[in-house]
Amino acid sequence: MKRVEVVFENGDCLVLNKPAGLAVQGGAGVKSSLDRLLEAEFTPRPLLVHRLDQDTSGLVLVAKNREAAARFSALFAERPGTADRIRKVYLAVCAGLPPEARGVIRLGLESRSGVKESRTAYRVLGSLPLPGGGECSRLELELETGRTHQIRRHLAYTGHPVLGDDKYGDFRLNKTLRKTLGLKRLLLHAFRLYIPEAAAGFAGGIDVSVPPPGYFAPFVGMVPGPNLKIVI
Repeated sequence: MKRVEVVFENGDCLVLNKPAGLAVQGGAGVKSSLDRLLEAEFTPRPLLVHRLDQDTSGLVLVAKNREAAARFSALFAERPGTADRIRKVYLAVCAGLPPEARGVIRLGLESRSGVKESRTAYRVLGSLPLPGGGECSRLELELETGRTHQIRRHLAYTGHPVLGDDKYGDFRLNKTLRKTLGLKRLLLHAFRLYIPEAAAGFAGGIDVSVPPPGYFAPFVGMVPGPNLKIVI
C-alpha cells in the first residue's frame, strides 16, 4: 500500500506503520487519510479500532471484519491491570530532563464528557545537549489510559513538552531547532504494539515493533531497532 507499510497481517487484522502527517480518519479539510487509503486498497475496507494523532507516526491496527473490530475495540477501551492486557508503547523526545528516571504521570484531562483520569508511564532512556544550550531526553512511554493527545498534554504539563509539538510545545525552542537541526515533525512515535494470544483470539497474538522515522536521528543519537523489547 502506497505510503503505509504493512507490518503484520492475518485473517482478522492488519497492523500498519502510519507516517507522520497522515490523518487516520477523513473529515472536513482532510485531503488524505488512512481510512481512504484502506478503502481504495481493500474490499471490504478494513475497520478502524483505535487512533493515532495525525502528527504521530507508528503502529495502527485495523480489523478485517466486524467481529474482529468489536473484539479489538473492546481491548483498546479496557483499563490496565492484568498481565495479559494490551500494551501500546511510544518513543518521544522531550525538552529538558525529567527529575525522575521513571514514573507515572497522573493528570485529569478534559474531554467532551468532562475531566477524566489519565495515566502515562515513562522511562528516561538518556539525554543529549541541544544547540545553544539546554538538553533533550529520549523517553519510552506507555499509555495506561487513552485520552486525546494524552502523551503530548502530560509531557507539556510536566514542563517537558515533546519537541516539534506545535499545539502544546515550546514554540521558541521548536523554532530554534528548526533552524539548527531541521526539526519539522513532532518527535512522537508509536513503536510497539502487544496484544497477548488470549486477548487477540488467535495463535501467537501480536507483538510488533517498528523503529522511528529517520528524522528522529539527530535528536536520539541511536534509534531503537525493530527487535527492541520494552519493560516498564
